[in-house]
Amino acid sequence: MNLEPSDDQRLLRDTFARFLDEQSSMARVRAALPSGFDKALWIGLAELGAFSLRVPESAGGLGLGLLDAVILMEEVGRTLASGPIAETLIAARLLARLGGREALLRQVTSGEVVVGVAFHDLAAEPKQWVAGGAVAEAVIGREGDKIVLLAVPEGERRGEPNLASTPIAQLRLGKPARTVLAEDPQGRAIFCEAIEEWKLLTAAALAGLAREALRLAAAYARERIAFGQPIGTFQGISHPMADLICDVDGGKYLTWKAIRDIADGAAEAGAEISLAAWWNADAASRTVSHALHTFGGYGLTTEYDIHLYNLRAKAWPLALGDPERLLEQAGRRLYAGERTHLPDPGAVAIDFDIGAEARALAEEVDAFFRKNLTPELRAKAHYSWEGHDPGIHRKLAQARLLFLGWPEELGGREAPAYARHAAYHVWQTHEWTTAPMSVAGMVGSIIRRFGSDELKREVLTRIAAGEAICSLGYSEPKSGSDVFAAATRATRDGEGWRIDGQKMFTSGANIADYVLMLARTDPQAPKHKGLTMFIVPLKAKGVEIQPVHTFQDERTNITYYDGVGIPDSYRLGEVNQGVKVMSASLELEHGGGFGPVQKRMVAAAEEFCREARHGGRPLIEDGAAQARLARASAHATLSELLALRALWAGVEKKPNLAYGPMAKLFSSERFLEDSSDLLDLAAPDSLSKREGPTGFLNQCYRHSQGTTIYGGTSEVHRSLIAERALGLPRTRA
Repeated sequence: MNLEPSDDQRLLRDTFARFLDEQSSMARVRAALPSGFDKALWIGLAELGAFSLRVPESAGGLGLGLLDAVILMEEVGRTLASGPIAETLIAARLLARLGGREALLRQVTSGEVVVGVAFHDLAAEPKQWVAGGAVAEAVIGREGDKIVLLAVPEGERRGEPNLASTPIAQLRLGKPARTVLAEDPQGRAIFCEAIEEWKLLTAAALAGLAREALRLAAAYARERIAFGQPIGTFQGISHPMADLICDVDGGKYLTWKAIRDIADGAAEAGAEISLAAWWNADAASRTVSHALHTFGGYGLTTEYDIHLYNLRAKAWPLALGDPERLLEQAGRRLYAGERTHLPDPGAVAIDFDIGAEARALAEEVDAFFRKNLTPELRAKAHYSWEGHDPGIHRKLAQARLLFLGWPEELGGREAPAYARHAAYHVWQTHEWTTAPMSVAGMVGSIIRRFGSDELKREVLTRIAAGEAICSLGYSEPKSGSDVFAAATRATRDGEGWRIDGQKMFTSGANIADYVLMLARTDPQAPKHKGLTMFIVPLKAKGVEIQPVHTFQDERTNITYYDGVGIPDSYRLGEVNQGVKVMSASLELEHGGGFGPVQKRMVAAAEEFCREARHGGRPLIEDGAAQARLARASAHATLSELLALRALWAGVEKKPNLAYGPMAKLFSSERFLEDSSDLLDLAAPDSLSKREGPTGFLNQCYRHSQGTTIYGGTSEVHRSLIAERALGLPRTRA
């Protein structure tokens, strides 16, 4: 897997970034108003080869790939570069590929002439809005079966006041002189490819724009003082920013994935193009709105730059029309067999493939489950601890498939992160619970790092053999996610310790052997200083476990500890240094996401829609249903991409910018949103818990409610993201 552009692409990005920082400064952007076109900037871009980027070498261009153009457009969006750049990139490529207009092509790539593109069939809409139409000397469009070049009379090139002061114009294209560039299927296909390319270029520009708007808002929130503190400490400001940075980053990677999938010939590539354009338009719109709101009344004034981002985020995608039409189009491409012509992406350095080693291990795990999961065990399967089976757990350990990253002497495979990721996805494909494995693996890793030799002999060896599982004793009735407020006491008792107190939401404690517990060892010390971590046997005298049942068909527990005695060897780390151990365990817990179950949920909804009837025909043929399925599918893909980014960043030792919490936050919140929507879509059948797709949708709706809570609530993750990814001040006093 590789999520970094090539060296040449980084050089290209840096070159254009330096140029645009100087030539498309906010002062220059303002100076270009109201026309929204900066001729000097335009010539400078041409001299750097911007408009030759996608022109084939055989036609005198640079012949670079679509990803190169997308990288340029991210910088264009960041700096709000003035002029129809995306449109000119595709117009130049169209002229080169259709041929016969070499002189005009040279004028376009040199910046002397602007040629626009009409997005809609001129035969049906001879009068239409053209991005850059106010400065374009010609327009390329489709007119029925022909691809034509129309000269735009100077009198028609009239700009008018518009939302973002861009050089858009409504042109009457029915009468101007026209030259037929093509009238065959190949020419029409080339034009169609150009429109698809424009969607990706604009999506990239919107991602760059939105990220810069968030940067500006975060910088302001760090400096602006209200009620005696920076407004960035207010969760009403910082938490929406945390959500939005997930959306914006996800949109960037969705655009990149569409390009990768075009190169790989993936069936869903055409739908991904429309989804990337729709998602980035929507995410940018929401982002700039909150960014402007962060500036308060100042954001409304023309003196502050943020309003420029706000207006262009809306204006750029609307040149094509209502962005929701893109979602509908994606639905048709996914579920109604609509096909389109895809642009040639050229070389693509980005790769989301986790590799042959990962696939091989995933296949081995898949073979294990196919062999060992009997019909009775499959009927018992459940996403929660309730699906645990001790026999399968031991067999997994014997096959060295339980703790794949552990060393061989502990029964592991020392498998790399990508292979572990692929293997654990197989668990979820078979709907086999990962909770006991994940928690036991985390506890075992903590013991390996902080445990005594005795603890390793007595507990770690049992965990490794699949003979023992563990639960987590973090939350308490009065502290919840504030785990460092633990009140459960650990006091010295001779050579050992006495544990007194209670823990809440100790999931799995009813079937587990041990609990990883954070206890207070110095009540007089500051909140974070007087804590120590222990391993506590759950079969010990003085432990009481009471069930807490949830509407998710998932049992959790409240656990009571009354004079529970443990040896000092069951302590993890130094006394009163539990925060250090706890931080390591939280780092192991935070992250991941619910992408796999989201994908299964969408598949179940698709299955239902193919079986159900609406208006006398299958529901899957209904455009509204297709759009809703497409939206949920997009969210599942975005969840997967953010999780892969977190995985890749860990492998490559990238700076920790809360990528794990971003993946978990986004996927859990979208799982919650989509499970509700798809439950509605399948109603009233989805009210039943009967087996089948609607019963699974019913379960997903109930399951999703907890995903925003356990593993760290969404609010905790939002604070982490605001601080690490956006540099905002702490929001917890």
